[in-house]
Amino acid sequence: MAIKALAWMVRVFEPPVYCYHEIVHNRLVVDRFRSLGVVFVDDVAEVPDGAPLMLSAHGSAPEVVGAARDRGRFVVNAVCPLVTKVHHEAKVRAGKGFTILYVGHAGHDEAVGTLAVAPDAIQLVEDESDLDQALPAIADPSKVALLAQTTLSLHDWEGIMDRTRSQFPELWTATRNDLCFATTNRQAALSAIAAEADAVVVIGSANSSNTIALTKVAATAGCGNVVRVDGPDELDLEALGDARVVGVTAGASAPEDLVQAVITRLAPTGEVESVFVTEEDEYFPPPRELRELMPALDAVAAFVLGGDPASARARGGPFTDDRDADASLVLADLAG
Repeated sequence: MAIKALAWMVRVFEPPVYCYHEIVHNRLVVDRFRSLGVVFVDDVAEVPDGAPLMLSAHGSAPEVVGAARDRGRFVVNAVCPLVTKVHHEAKVRAGKGFTILYVGHAGHDEAVGTLAVAPDAIQLVEDESDLDQALPAIADPSKVALLAQTTLSLHDWEGIMDRTRSQFPELWTATRNDLCFATTNRQAALSAIAAEADAVVVIGSANSSNTIALTKVAATAGCGNVVRVDGPDELDLEALGDARVVGVTAGASAPEDLVQAVITRLAPTGEVESVFVTEEDEYFPPPRELRELMPALDAVAAFVLGGDPASARARGGPFTDDRDADASLVLADLAG
């Protein structure tokens, strides 16, 4: 959703288009957008008055969202709906007096944004060892909630959840866990692949939490040779040794063309087998700001060209068939 949204921003506005933090944690995706005139900033104060500004998929602190909307900027909040769900859960639990343990990575954009939602009620837990200090300090054992950064390894999340629940049987967790389906699906497929592979190549950037989680999953599944690369140019074939079966997977934000380029670089002599664990049919619509803007622009264009503005607006703009638009193809079209 976020990649497609920023692609539309690039089409609609003259450069520069600004983005608060990297739109996704994938270096090659970010570089493609930079080449199209997108400027990534770590402080919204760097964005000029009236400029178009996108807030990244990882979610932003409430005060950042407020500051972004100042000074006449056109702001599109591309926060992932799953992150929005975690923010909502944090607000509700904090309002009911819960102590919230948030499982995430210190300094990660998503964790920073979530911790800022209810700073007086949330405590960061990075791994099970942090529970040694966190659990004894909880005052009311009947009001403990556990939330997660959406890109965690399922194994890491379940270990912390099981230990916390063993001490606090009334532990509150979301009915549907907070982990991103694209992340957990890839982890499940990789578990099946890694058990049969002599080596595994994970495509994604070093600052991508779900990419790093995949490297851990591969190692835990028993693969002794796990290599992470941003793209085919980084792949050192010698690092794979004498591996006969090589597994390939990618972080959730890695474009499909990168995956295919890495497979081409591997130059397999035998069959390439795809491993499916489920069909991903969840759909997140574009951010509300873009859904409202695009039909309005169509109406203006129709008026200028002598058409019917009302009819143009009624068609709903280009997002009417957005469900079938693949983010990788959208990005490739912009780059090409």
